[in-house]
Amino acid sequence: MTRVTPFSSPLLLGFDTIEKTLERVAKNGDAYPPYNIERLRGDETGKDRLRITLAVAGFAEADLEVAVQDSELVVRGRQNDDSEREFLHRGIAARQFQRVFVLADGMRVTGAELKNGLLAIDLDRPEPERLVRKINILVKD
Repeated sequence: MTRVTPFSSPLLLGFDTIEKTLERVAKNGDAYPPYNIERLRGDETGKDRLRITLAVAGFAEADLEVAVQDSELVVRGRQNDDSEREFLHRGIAARQFQRVFVLADGMRVTGAELKNGLLAIDLDRPEPERLVRKINILVKD
């Protein structure tokens, strides 16, 4: 039996990578660290922006990495275990994480800020140039 997907229409050319990305994102079930995504209404430029805020309490700036790889925003956190400390109870885990957000075409990361245990990453989408290109038609005899 053949599986019919929303992107299997012959009119949707080149969208197979989007389908694979959606499948991969759906499998990402880890809820750590928790995050918010909010729309910041236009400022003096009049453009809306997005802000992703991750709760990364206990992580220092050196423990965090924010990168854009292949149209994905990748946020990684790595804490080193302090072997000099002796815990009688350890309820705050020093765990690693990787959180991936798929970026639409044209989205760009404008900055990141760590404050009070919250990592805020700002994104925007500049207006694309309206480009019309005429294709010449060759006539063969």
